Amino acid sequence: MEHLELFFKSIFIDNMVFSVFLGMCSYLAVSKKVSTAVGLGAAVIFVLGVTVPLNWLLDQYLLKDGALAWLGPEYADYDLGFLSFILFIATIATMVQLVEIVVEKFSPALYNSLGIFLPLIAVNCAILGGSLFMQTREIPNIGLAFNYGISSGIGWFLAILAIAAIREKIRYSNVPAPLRGLGITFIITGLMGIGFQSFGGMLTGDNEPPEGTETTTVKAESKEEKEIKKEIEDKEKAVSYNEVINK
Repeated sequence: MEHLELFFKSIFIDNMVFSVFLGMCSYLAVSKKVSTAVGLGAAVIFVLGVTVPLNWLLDQYLLKDGALAWLGPEYADYDLGFLSFILFIATIATMVQLVEIVVEKFSPALYNSLGIFLPLIAVNCAILGGSLFMQTREIPNIGLAFNYGISSGIGWFLAILAIAAIREKIRYSNVPAPLRGLGITFIITGLMGIGFQSFGGMLTGDNEPPEGTETTTVKAESKEEKEIKKEIEDKEKAVSYNEVINK
């Protein structure tokens, strides 16, 4: 259930585009055609799926405070956390270079259509954001880290695929002149973001208490009961006031 919850939450609730607005540059620039959006989205899924677990290993065994204890007790006090950005970006750049070589080799048409945005995956804030969120959320094991990387990539892929399909459709629609281009794209993105945020209550869970626990049922008081209770409280206050006066 933990893997399933993280998977759906990363795609629909904590979507990289619609929740934290990461990777908006390539999201807007490469979403004019569905075919191009599919290629870039697949590349992002691959890079996130590889770099997030790799960076998890780096964080656990190299960067965290006390992570070097496996080298010996004399290294337990070392904290290399200041190297997080450098090592994370180096890992991402390596994977992006590998993706670029593979795409250029097996799909030259896709490579040419993606243009400069394929190597720019290395500086895509959604890619680095996946590793940084993994670090700040303290994901406990590499399996969940891999799950988080893949699901975050799928969320970004669905976002760019959806906006690309809509932009292809509205190309033939009668959009008002001031809103054509990025104007209507921003409006559609905002509406899609609102739609994705509606999934926020999807994983609230069961409200029923676990078996074996006692529950207290609070009965709503009627109007007559409230009046009687108020009269008793007033009488008690009057008695206590008279006792104070007599004393």
